[in-house]
Amino acid sequence: MSTISHLKPSIRLSIKNPESGSNSVLGRGVADLCLGVRETGSLNAASKKMRMAYSKAWRIVKETEKALDVQLLNRDGAHGSTLTPEGDRIVDAYVAVNEKLQKYAEEELAKLLK
Repeated sequence: MSTISHLKPSIRLSIKNPESGSNSVLGRGVADLCLGVRETGSLNAASKKMRMAYSKAWRIVKETEKALDVQLLNRDGAHGSTLTPEGDRIVDAYVAVNEKLQKYAEEELAKLLK
């Protein structure tokens, strides 16, 4: 029988607009799409990289933008997409907070499982 000290927590951070009646949030999936757009310059390429239909990626981004009341992407048709300045800030903040929470959770769980 193995010990439990190898177990790791899994953090599921999301950012929401408390004034929105929508359940849409910026979570790992939307953050990954945005990071893919930043890397590839295209929502289509980012969605393909994630093995997601472009139409689904488009719908998810649009729903999230509406719920947050923030435009995440600038779309230029055949020329691709880029993150807006607000999109950059939100995604960077999401990644930074998620990394800090993950590290904290790992440290705390390790202490508690000793």
